[in-house]
Amino acid sequence: MDIRQIEAYQAVMTYGTTSRAAEALGISQPAVSKAVATLERSIGFRLFDREKGRLTPTAEGHLFFREVQLSLAGLAKLRSAAARIRDYGSGDIRLACLSAFSTNLIPHAIANFRKKHPHVAISLHVAGSSAIRDMVAAHQIDIAVTADEIDVSGVEAEPFAEIAASVAIPPGHPLAAVDVIVPHHLHRVPFVALSPEDTTRREAEAIFLDHGVRPEIVVETAYSSTICALVLAGVGCGIVDPITATGFVERGLTLRPMKPSVSFRTLMLFPMRKKSKIVIDLAAALKQAKI
Repeated sequence: MDIRQIEAYQAVMTYGTTSRAAEALGISQPAVSKAVATLERSIGFRLFDREKGRLTPTAEGHLFFREVQLSLAGLAKLRSAAARIRDYGSGDIRLACLSAFSTNLIPHAIANFRKKHPHVAISLHVAGSSAIRDMVAAHQIDIAVTADEIDVSGVEAEPFAEIAASVAIPPGHPLAAVDVIVPHHLHRVPFVALSPEDTTRREAEAIFLDHGVRPEIVVETAYSSTICALVLAGVGCGIVDPITATGFVERGLTLRPMKPSVSFRTLMLFPMRKKSKIVIDLAAALKQAKI
């Protein structure tokens, strides 16, 4: 069997007669009849009963038509993907990011990107920086935003954003009355800390050491959003990415600047290959969303 035979059969099933199928396909009626007959010989059973020039689908014909519809839908998807690859260099795009950006910056970037590319499908993966880096290196992800503490060998990396950290303070906490948090404010204060490998945590620890300050670490976590939730629950104070705090401030979380300041630094990662047009456009949308 070949695709022309399948298309002829599908047209006869759809339009009811070989003459109407031929008109729809732009070929002759004998060509349609021949294609259907050849298909029947190929598959080994009759698709139609023929009585007085009329074609009536057999039970097997109805069953086969169901499978044909599924196959042609898949073929249409392939054609659509091929068109996107021809026009944009990719049929879809795979994006990965930190949890911190998944509920604010990334949605805005995707919304703006889709205004320009409404037919390009996006697959969004949210994971830790190391896992994302490995996926990018394995060419499983087209573009990603991660923290800067990762090993960038085997990937293309460029600076993405540097965001001044804030100190998150529980509702009703005495430090909420302070305009700017300095190291001594956090001495022996219950503290929700970032993971030990986080570069922002290491910067903060260096500042605390210089000032002889030791916060009381009660919880460690890799995610600023988790710190915000724990601080909002009254577990302690914590250093967070202020972008992540969106939504928590409205629920009572207080954010204050910290002096000396520390920053969250992020990278944009790409596989080691030439970028397609839609990857370049999504990178531009991500950069625009951070402004």
